[in-house]
Amino acid sequence: MNIKRAKQEIMNTVRAYLAKDELGGYRIPTVRQRPILLMGPPGIGKTQIMEQIAAEMDIGLVAYTITHHTRQSALGLPFIEHHTFGGKSYAVTEYTMSEILASVWRTMEQTGRKEGILFLDEVNCISETLAPMMLQFLQCKTFGNQRLPEGWIIAAAGNPPEYNKSVREFDVVTLDRVKRIDVQEDYPAWKEYAVRRGIHGAILSYLDIRKDNFYRVEASADGMQFVTARGWEDLSEILQAYEALDIPVDRDLVGQYLQMPRIAKDFANYLALYDKYRRAYQVDEILNGHWDKLRASELAAAPFDETLSVLGLLLSRIQESARAAWRLDQLADRLHESLLRVKAALDSQPANALLTNELAALNREIAAKKEAGSADKESLRLIGTAAQTLEGYLHTLELEQPAEPFERLKALFAATVDQRASAAAETGAFLENAFAFLDQALPDSQEMVIFATELTAGFHTSWYIETFGSEAYFQHNKALLFNDTQSALLGEIAAARAAEAPGADL
Repeated sequence: MNIKRAKQEIMNTVRAYLAKDELGGYRIPTVRQRPILLMGPPGIGKTQIMEQIAAEMDIGLVAYTITHHTRQSALGLPFIEHHTFGGKSYAVTEYTMSEILASVWRTMEQTGRKEGILFLDEVNCISETLAPMMLQFLQCKTFGNQRLPEGWIIAAAGNPPEYNKSVREFDVVTLDRVKRIDVQEDYPAWKEYAVRRGIHGAILSYLDIRKDNFYRVEASADGMQFVTARGWEDLSEILQAYEALDIPVDRDLVGQYLQMPRIAKDFANYLALYDKYRRAYQVDEILNGHWDKLRASELAAAPFDETLSVLGLLLSRIQESARAAWRLDQLADRLHESLLRVKAALDSQPANALLTNELAALNREIAAKKEAGSADKESLRLIGTAAQTLEGYLHTLELEQPAEPFERLKALFAATVDQRASAAAETGAFLENAFAFLDQALPDSQEMVIFATELTAGFHTSWYIETFGSEAYFQHNKALLFNDTQSALLGEIAAARAAEAPGADL
């Protein structure tokens, strides 16, 4: 199965394992909660989906690459304890707490989360001395005489033997005690994640054209050559950083992340073309409604690969704008909740003190997420921005000391709402202008179908269309894709993505 389906299967398993019966006990006894064993090629996102699951389910996560551990750190160090059996005293070997189990307990204390996932990566590459202890842990959930806390689920991941010479095959006894999920690389599933994550537009545009280059592992005379999903995501991060710093990107940089020279060279060449198309077609001008007929004619006469690249440039910029509007919408909702609590308690405390309490709560939430190892960067960004905004509100109140503090807070909040409206208006204008340009260059074409489909599939663009609408989008989808009504399109998007509506006015 692909990584998206594997993620859902694991989430379903975690929900089932953590479900309680009418007496408050776990519906599935701990002894029957088989560890999850996720097997698949390296670099396809096995670790990331565990982080996403923990963040989305609001449970704890402790992650270890088990190959970094020795028998002593996993099991604990031996010491002599004296016990009396049958009237005689005996020296008995016991063990200090396992470093891994100690991390679970520490996470529980620091975050307050009593349930979670203990994730052990590269579990089938352990050393010979650690193997018996690991098999015992998978089967019995104990290291020596210490047990994994109740409510914590074991998830492990490994690579098939063709990808790693250190792989140790599990026997039937062990495999009969785990819930094995085999996962394979899948570009469409990864692309859905990548669009929401904000992966560089050149990478998505390139892989749309050359899907076979998404994931490759090959043996050569010079050793293993490979390109993985992890490599593309890390390359995206460095490309965006270099662009922000105005540092040129060359083939050597690409080759440091895509370790298959043929694909690295091909993508580096494409990246140069992508930048050329950006400058030649002047995408920002198109989206702002300024282009001449010659540019539309050039796109109409362009080869298919060039056309897809230009579509990718337009989509990337629209998605960036929609993401900015979505973030401001989420921020407005979060601030609205805080200000409602401030308003409700004004009779008992001054606004400054209440705002200070809200700010402290946000900072505690940030600290808790960091302690839990949350990989939900977007959530941390939202809470951090909300905290900074409230801090600005508080500074304004302390500086101005208005006679009606809450009225001043409402005015400050209105400025954030205005920013959200401006961002939404920009995205709406981008959509209208993009469709107008494509109508002139590629009317009633397959490329137009691709463009409208990508808008529907993108998380932030579909959220925008559901929330604010887009007349051009509805008209083109009706004509080119679905021949359906605007309400049906909204329903389809809403069913695929539960987006919260903006908060009510204060």
